[in-house]
Amino acid sequence: MKERVLITGASGFVGYHLIIEALKNNFEVFAAVRKSSKIDHLKHLNIQYTYPEFDNQEALKKDLQEKQYHYIIHAAGALRARTPAEYNYINAEYTYNLAYAAASPGSTVKKFVFISSLAAVGPLDDFGGIITEDTIPNPITAYGRSKLLAEDKLKTINNLNYTVLRPTAVYGPRDKDIFIFLKQVAKGIEPYIGNVAQKLSFIYVGDLAASAIKALHSGANKTYIIADGNYYSRYELAELTKSILSVKTFKFHIPVNFIKMVAFIAEKVSSLSNKAPVINREKLNELKAVNWSCAIEAARNELGFNPQFDLEAGLTEAFSWYKANSWL
Repeated sequence: MKERVLITGASGFVGYHLIIEALKNNFEVFAAVRKSSKIDHLKHLNIQYTYPEFDNQEALKKDLQEKQYHYIIHAAGALRARTPAEYNYINAEYTYNLAYAAASPGSTVKKFVFISSLAAVGPLDDFGGIITEDTIPNPITAYGRSKLLAEDKLKTINNLNYTVLRPTAVYGPRDKDIFIFLKQVAKGIEPYIGNVAQKLSFIYVGDLAASAIKALHSGANKTYIIADGNYYSRYELAELTKSILSVKTFKFHIPVNFIKMVAFIAEKVSSLSNKAPVINREKLNELKAVNWSCAIEAARNELGFNPQFDLEAGLTEAFSWYKANSWL
């Protein structure tokens, strides 16, 4: 009999790859989606759908008892929200509710894996430093603070066997965020915010998914940083893209103050339209942060995490998919 895993955020970028990795590892997969979610890209997969009420603890308890899941990978969350309260409600309260139900009497859940973010720690101001699990968190965005709040809430739940994963910037097939920059480079445009040196880190989505499956069986009540184990200058993402695609670009640097003005306007428009802005002043601080380099020794040693893709290999896979699926 196959063990059952519930994957939340299943219709999203990371969720899709979590499903693929779980199926490869012979799990019976239940995909948690909204009834309004676009799931055409999932229909060829041997999975079952479920529609949890994340704002209702009693409904969650009943659902978990009926479905008899063995594991939960919680990847659902808000990447963009209108207010800090909205981030906290979706990213922290929903996480707490599901985890609380998973630890309640009658639940068969053996492990709860939470996909957090390196944003919960925040970047370093010191160019020579490196982020580890011991780094004191100092998130610089409402998104990062909501993820850290979710992590803290997990620690308050009695009898919960959990693992927290903090991936750095995630890229790969189906990603739409980093793809915005990659698509510009493919068109010959290479824009940067400001002109300061940066250290960046990345994780290929397939490697993140593999780490989540490994965490189902190890890393009890611990937190791990997930990255490919390297750090990159601010220009390497574009340099590798140009090499892979054999294109040349016009490189330019946009003044930070100009982007701040754009972000301010975006915030005002958002407040009038009641929609979350794509960029705001907090997000700008994250984009121009000096140091996102991080260590993954703990994940290597305790989870058996061994990333298969550095940035060049991951981008090569991603661009192959983007071309095959007419995104480029």
